[in-house]
Amino acid sequence: MNILQKYTQEFRDGGELASVDAEEFLDALITETNETLLAEVFRSWDAKGIAADEIYQIARIMRDRCTRVTAKHETFVDIVGTGGARNKTFNVSTAAAFVVAGAGVMVAKHGNRAATSNTGSADVLSALGVEPAVDAATAERCLNEIGICFMFAPNFHRLSPTLARVRGGLGFPTIFNCVGPLCNPANAPHQLIGVWDRDLVPKMATATSRLGTGRSWIVHGEDGIDEISLNGATSVAEIDGGSVTRFEVSAAEFGLDDELPGGMKVSSPEQSADVIRGVLGGKLEHTAAEKVVLINAAAAIYIANGAKTLRDGYDAATDSIRNGSAKEKMLRLGELTKG
Repeated sequence: MNILQKYTQEFRDGGELASVDAEEFLDALITETNETLLAEVFRSWDAKGIAADEIYQIARIMRDRCTRVTAKHETFVDIVGTGGARNKTFNVSTAAAFVVAGAGVMVAKHGNRAATSNTGSADVLSALGVEPAVDAATAERCLNEIGICFMFAPNFHRLSPTLARVRGGLGFPTIFNCVGPLCNPANAPHQLIGVWDRDLVPKMATATSRLGTGRSWIVHGEDGIDEISLNGATSVAEIDGGSVTRFEVSAAEFGLDDELPGGMKVSSPEQSADVIRGVLGGKLEHTAAEKVVLINAAAAIYIANGAKTLRDGYDAATDSIRNGSAKEKMLRLGELTKG
């Protein structure tokens, strides 16, 4: 019995991945060619539930192995969703990343193509005219020259096409949805990470705290999005050094009223790109699509110490769109990645 077969049964029995087996287990996931076996591993793992220590162990190994990007500034942020949310919205975190960069806070964004969503960050960036799959040197140049970069996960982490294919066919998120945001190749000191399930908020916070971070937030919107929500409460775990604090935020914290998020669902990268162009181009002023981008950008600005309060962050994010800085960041990233 190989280690994948062993843990398929272990997960079915409610057991967890042992830390001493984590590296061998990850290597087996990467090298296995039996797609049926891989799918069974993930199905039994999903039924058991992903544990905080399992997220930490896999992320720790992948962080140690990844290709690095070096930032010239100490303060920068990643803003990313895990995917897997039941509400399939446009790529809010990708749009917000341009807004944050336009507000003067450096952004080192890490992401991939869609595995459990209708459109991943790499998919929508391609539709926006940005080449997502650049090498480390190009990503580093983008980050240091224009204050924003995108690091395409397969170019920085050694996984496998077979693993990606199996994940894409499962129909539910896996541990790699959790681990990916924790393996930023630039080692972003601040992160805003959205998760698809409220129960994952404390688990991701525990793993993030153990890995080490500056002030970062793990969030889940109660309306089912892996972002900060306009409608109802958003569960937050704030990690600051070694401490974790739990609380909720709502639209009111940003000076807004609750709002039903109409016009946000998309079914393709092209549709998502159209919404993002509308937001960054000022054509969707005061719509739910713009507001959800603004509140998520505001939180990222705030946790990276670019604003004293969430409302100040919202004002800075709004200025970034209104003065054209956010759109300019998108255009410049397109130029540098295709030049």
